[in-house]
Amino acid sequence: MKNKIKIFITDVFAEKKYSGNQLATLLNCRSLRSTEMQQIAREINFSETTFILSAKPRKGGFDVRIFTPGAEVEFAGHPTLGTAFIIQEHIIRRQVEKVILNLKVGQVPVFFPKKKTQTGILWMEQKEPQFGKSFEPRILSQVLSLNQDDIDSHFPVEEVSTGLPFIIVPLKTLDVLKRAVVAKKHYWELIKETSAKCILIFCPEGYTKNQKLGVRVFADFYGVQEDPATGSANGCLAAYLDKNRYFQSSKIEVRTGQGYEIGRPSQLYLKAEENKNRIHVRVGGKVMPVAQGFWGK
Repeated sequence: MKNKIKIFITDVFAEKKYSGNQLATLLNCRSLRSTEMQQIAREINFSETTFILSAKPRKGGFDVRIFTPGAEVEFAGHPTLGTAFIIQEHIIRRQVEKVILNLKVGQVPVFFPKKKTQTGILWMEQKEPQFGKSFEPRILSQVLSLNQDDIDSHFPVEEVSTGLPFIIVPLKTLDVLKRAVVAKKHYWELIKETSAKCILIFCPEGYTKNQKLGVRVFADFYGVQEDPATGSANGCLAAYLDKNRYFQSSKIEVRTGQGYEIGRPSQLYLKAEENKNRIHVRVGGKVMPVAQGFWGK
């Protein structure tokens, strides 16, 4: 790499510093080849690293690419929120209502609070959810090293995507959620036959009093054994909750907790509402700056 590139570290979905999901964002990266971006993401080894290609907007948005340590992805939630925050703070340099990211999946808007004195929650509007195949609970119980009756049979196990597909698995209790362990052999056998390579499990108990649901996400395919906070997965969960009337309502507004088993406690805010046979999904969370510097020699 010939020139130094500005790099920013943020905590996304964090309630306090050094919790949530850490994100590295590099600025003005159009000169980098895809292989170089992949190598940087591998060396940083966060669940995702983002690359802002230019400080100049195009078609109303900023061109951004997202890489896990193992592959480029079309969309991911915490990189979208964290990158929008960096664009406002270090490119636009003033308070704005929204920032649009041009991602592989398309344009994704991120909305900011009107005043910095407010709660500080940023919201991303996700793509219209798509629902895929359903699975027998027995199959996922093997993958998760659980008993089949640990899975809540009142609701389906199914694929959902708002840009990145996930297999959504409803569990009965927080104790079951904590006991889940991915059986690698069964996991790799399963995802050979699925478009979704990641698994979200959830239960109707939070880790704290103000959380409605507990969540865990496994993404070995992308080089992330367990993710501390996953906006794309929770967006799929919001759509799933709405479609299947999990709370007997066509309007969802809940908080979820994730990352507690791996020491990265996170809180995500979910909204979903069905209107004219279409489910609208938003996922929110806080973004906190951690550090900045330069990448390269």
